[in-house]
Amino acid sequence: MTDTPQRPRPLRVLAAMSGGVDSAVAAARAAEAGHDVTGVHLALSANPQSFRTGARGCCTIEDSRDARRAADVIGIPFYVWDLADRFREDVVEDFVAEYEAGRTPNPCLRCNEKIKFAALLDKALALGFDAVCTGHYAQVIVREDGTRELHRASDMAKDQSYVLGVLDDRQLAHAMFPLGDTLTTKDEIRAEAERRGLAVAKKPDSHDICFIADGDTQGFLANRLGRSEGDIVDESGAKLGTHEGAYGFTIGQRKGLRIGTPAADGKPRYVLDISPVDNTVTVGPASRLDVGALTAVKPRWCGAAPTGPGTYTAQLRAHGGETEVTAELVDGELRVSFVEPVRGVAPGQAIVLYDGTRVVGSATIASTTRATAGVA
Repeated sequence: MTDTPQRPRPLRVLAAMSGGVDSAVAAARAAEAGHDVTGVHLALSANPQSFRTGARGCCTIEDSRDARRAADVIGIPFYVWDLADRFREDVVEDFVAEYEAGRTPNPCLRCNEKIKFAALLDKALALGFDAVCTGHYAQVIVREDGTRELHRASDMAKDQSYVLGVLDDRQLAHAMFPLGDTLTTKDEIRAEAERRGLAVAKKPDSHDICFIADGDTQGFLANRLGRSEGDIVDESGAKLGTHEGAYGFTIGQRKGLRIGTPAADGKPRYVLDISPVDNTVTVGPASRLDVGALTAVKPRWCGAAPTGPGTYTAQLRAHGGETEVTAELVDGELRVSFVEPVRGVAPGQAIVLYDGTRVVGSATIASTTRATAGVA
């Protein structure tokens, strides 16, 4: 008599449903796999109408209704949870403070770390759920010894592991990403949603920052921080123009500098440095953006912290490519050297380290060393 392989036990799963097609299909797949799924939409704004709508939204009243309709079609219970206060404190205020300090944050990473896999997960576990399910394109792989690893999605074109690089062991133990291990195009995901009768099948994807209603980040920051005129200077300190707030710039920026005087060589100039102390923005040639090394703080590991120096690939932006690095943890800080110089790296950004497809961990860039000379 042969033993029949036993299916994994069904889990109690809380599916975070944004109102978009990915999270709806993820919830449907989790339910189809036999799990006991409950849908939840996160109300992240005290005034949802101030968030983006339609193609640009993920947190509006319209999105909440779309999520509820999807849950009804899937046949799962559905709730709306108010996490607006936590979101404002942990994501929006953090975003503003980072820009005020001259850094360039990624609010999506902060939302995953502090909201979806902290506030939401804590509440889910307290209510007896086993896992939180989202529509992210990434994979959680369980090793033979029971440990879990976060890996890139099977389809690199849709991989979202970068914005999940802040998840630690505990959070990974309760994370479920049903879309991550399938080689399907977005059109095929939409076709699957249509087959399942989900009205969000044709809903456009959300883009940019959900809590900036009109997409004007500089205007949003000006309203929060006030306008403060300062100088735009070259590397010698010569004044080239003025601005209305250093927080409105980011390292590597080329457009919107409003410098009337052309460079001597006629080539474009880029933001090289932002000094919130004296409200000065320094610009210069593209070659001065080349970074050879960096120091990053607040490391978070998707497993055990690495010991000694190691060779990895690194990703510096959500939609950026990989670059080879050597990295070592020294006195709680991550010291990273690039095999080939990279361009336009800004303090405040996250660096995520990979070993093949496995996410090793992430850290927040504190300072960069130019490949030529000096520190930015």
